[in-house]
Amino acid sequence: MTDTRIEPVDGDTLGRSDAPLPGDPTDRKAASGKQRNRFVQTVVRVFMNRGAGIGLVVIVLLFAFAFLGPFVTPWGYSQIDYTAFTTPPSAAHWFGTNGIGQDVFAQTARAMQKSLLIGLLVALFSTALAALTGAAAGYFGGWTDRIVMFFVDMLLVLPSFLIIAIISPRIQNSGWIVLVVLIAAFGWMVTARVVRSMTLSVKEREFVRAARYMGIGPFRIIIRHILPNVASFLIIDGTIQVGAAVLAETSLSYFGFGVQPPDVSLGTLIAQNQDAALTSPWLFYFAAGALVIFAIAANLLGDGLRDALDPTSATGKRQKRTGRKRDQNQAAVDAATITTQAGAGA
Repeated sequence: MTDTRIEPVDGDTLGRSDAPLPGDPTDRKAASGKQRNRFVQTVVRVFMNRGAGIGLVVIVLLFAFAFLGPFVTPWGYSQIDYTAFTTPPSAAHWFGTNGIGQDVFAQTARAMQKSLLIGLLVALFSTALAALTGAAAGYFGGWTDRIVMFFVDMLLVLPSFLIIAIISPRIQNSGWIVLVVLIAAFGWMVTARVVRSMTLSVKEREFVRAARYMGIGPFRIIIRHILPNVASFLIIDGTIQVGAAVLAETSLSYFGFGVQPPDVSLGTLIAQNQDAALTSPWLFYFAAGALVIFAIAANLLGDGLRDALDPTSATGKRQKRTGRKRDQNQAAVDAATITTQAGAGA
């Protein structure tokens, strides 16, 4: 009987029993290890960017202040101290009190919490809507693309702030969730156009064609193959969207179209205390300062994520140039050392 065993060729794993097969647990562990390494590398690159690291730390501290602050103060945001009216910061009231005896620290924490919740939800809804809409338009093309882009262009020319200002007074009793829906409904169009253009490029790649030839449905291809390849842009855009949504909510609340009393947000605190900015600055500048600091930190973090997730970014190029320059300097030092030693030997 003829022996039909295939002997392994040098450098080939065809005959090896320890070679991982597709779907093998060893193969899955290797893939998960690569994903962890990529995540760790991204985190390291974010912290190597000084601005992004500062922005991330500041945002974490603001979230801690917003969500843990109400638990460390003995005062509620609507509670009144009848023995302290418009008092400056003290041991009893860390940020002082307003004209009716409410604790400014508790009110600022509650306002920050509300504004951050609205910003996060708006960023989540608008980014998800933009991702699905833009990817569907770019993948299907044809009439689907034309109809979706016509709808997007029509929404882009509408004055969103004016429309929200007209609608919001009629739905004030519906709560702040409706405000989230209104802001998100007018904040996804530009992102959708970018996702569409990226999808037009991704859908022509070999792995998408292979999935299509294997009979995989279009929506599964969009979810499992196209969106993961534009995830870096969506993460960056979502980070920036949080800051933009907080600013939009603050603007609406400032003009009375956003969060309604007795609840508070950064916009309502700024609107209520703008006249006291010079006479009682603690009433105005704590809320205004928190808003400005958060907006700056969100932009710094967004820029840092862009540099960390984009290998062609300016930061990556600077690091490569720095590495090459360091290598050149080391080579020059080595050459000088060799020359000196040769001269000494002679």
